[in-house]
Amino acid sequence: MKKTAYILIFLCSLLTWGQNEQLAQNYFDKGEFDKAATLLDEIVKKQPNNTFFVQKLAASYQQLQQYSKADQLLTEKYDQYKLPSYLVELGYNYQLQKNQSKADSYYEKAFKEIEKNANYTYSIAQAFEQKTLLQWAYKSYEAGQKANPNLNFDYQMALLQGQMGNLENMTTKLFDYAYANPNALVNVQNQLSYFLQEDTEGTFLASLKKELLLRTQKNQDIFWNQFLSWLYIQQKEYSKAFIQEKAIYKRNPQSFEDIIQLAQLCINDNDNETANNIFQFIIDNTNDEETIITANYYIIKNQIEKAKPEEYLAIKQKLDNLLTQFGDSPYALDLKLLSAQFYTFNLNQFLQSKTILEGLLEKPYNIRQKAKIKMKYGDVLVYDEKFNQAIIYYAQIENDLPNDEMAHEATFKMAKTSFYKKDFDWAMKQAKEMKQASSLLIANDAVELFLLISDNTAEDSLRVALQDYAKAELLEYKNKPTEALTAFLQILEKHKGNSIEPSTIYRVARNYEKLGEYNKAVTYYEQILTKHKDSYYIDEALYFSAEIYRKYLNESEKAKGYYEKVVLEHPDSIYFTASRIQFRSLRGDKQAGI
Repeated sequence: MKKTAYILIFLCSLLTWGQNEQLAQNYFDKGEFDKAATLLDEIVKKQPNNTFFVQKLAASYQQLQQYSKADQLLTEKYDQYKLPSYLVELGYNYQLQKNQSKADSYYEKAFKEIEKNANYTYSIAQAFEQKTLLQWAYKSYEAGQKANPNLNFDYQMALLQGQMGNLENMTTKLFDYAYANPNALVNVQNQLSYFLQEDTEGTFLASLKKELLLRTQKNQDIFWNQFLSWLYIQQKEYSKAFIQEKAIYKRNPQSFEDIIQLAQLCINDNDNETANNIFQFIIDNTNDEETIITANYYIIKNQIEKAKPEEYLAIKQKLDNLLTQFGDSPYALDLKLLSAQFYTFNLNQFLQSKTILEGLLEKPYNIRQKAKIKMKYGDVLVYDEKFNQAIIYYAQIENDLPNDEMAHEATFKMAKTSFYKKDFDWAMKQAKEMKQASSLLIANDAVELFLLISDNTAEDSLRVALQDYAKAELLEYKNKPTEALTAFLQILEKHKGNSIEPSTIYRVARNYEKLGEYNKAVTYYEQILTKHKDSYYIDEALYFSAEIYRKYLNESEKAKGYYEKVVLEHPDSIYFTASRIQFRSLRGDKQAGI
């Protein structure tokens, strides 16, 4: 019994001690340095060799301008443990007192410790770097490598060059380091991504491309093609990335995995032309059935998304031919699901889709494949306004794949289906739960749905406008933009000035855009920007206006202005990255021919 009591007391003391450490850190972070110093002093007495808390205590004294206390603490710890990093701390304490000569004398002492023992290099250099003494940190790494050539600090030295503004030197060193250490490639690319984000003028991007192009010309190793492809992908220049991927494949024709991933990125960013070119290249260069089916699936899926009604018959014939050729293949599931989607949402032939999907449900697919079939069946049931049946299928996915992204998608679709059937309270409850979904797009859509219902419930307790809106949005879901447009325009007339107005204006603009009436679309986007500046749809209105001006109306200057507003005023927008890339491109940041 006594033993148990001692253990409990010990555990409680550990918990209390951990809380003290956290509390001290909180005080320090909030700038309450006197309170932080009191707690840190107790912690250091119990953990005298813990350099982290010693440094925090010294920093607290320095913030309180109690430099003699800091000096006494650091001198005592150096005399006790002989850690050279404390020499840097002592020097910095004098630097804060404007005694640079005394500070430099301590820095020199720390520096000379590297010559005696190169194993101190990293700790000393890190101490300098933490104090933003970058030149001293760089010199320390240089000295360490000179004292022991087996040590390699190329990566740290490269990053220091970047922090000191020597970006070209940093780039050269990082490229050399990555080439010599392929396992470090991801770390190098992550660092380059950080500097690219900070590259407001585009000069770093241009020099990066130039250096990579030179290396691909001088060195035939596919490493540099892969690196250049990565850079183009970061900038969403997928057609240029494809050129590099083709060069890689021709020299190493083992797998299409990277090329297929590139095509997927193209599809996600609506670069359908490049995606189709990639998939056609794949078809022309493989005999693998799974790869051929996957490529054909994406080609025809892109065609469907862009097709006009008069093209449906030719697409149906192509789909039928592919299913005749590959229908018995175990890799043809997505093609069959696409066929069911096409029959319902393009040809309005629900019964044909139902037959396909019910037949698929009887086959021995695995749990994820079954979930894909149920998801599609739920979608076509919503089209046929069999809402309760659709919800059952979505709920099955949610139960079969808990915490999976597919389950999150199914949960959101349940919310939308509840919205279409005008069960607004349940839809809002489900949307609220999805606001923290792992998928940014699902979370964004969930927030939109939640705000739509909540904002329009406070003003209209009978939810008359919401009922009209749900009916109009269901027409949009059914791929009937003309009918949806008419319904949304009627809402604007019937509920003018109500809280439903900004959402409706946005939907009107989107449907005009789908119908190819781009001037009308931007007119309605402009209404959001001028009359509803506080609405949820501001960044969408800016981004889609920019896209229309750039792609369809050939007004680059206007497009550039809208992209710039997204970048400067909406850094948390899901359209931020795409807007920044297009803005830089239209501003002329990219070098010709690169």
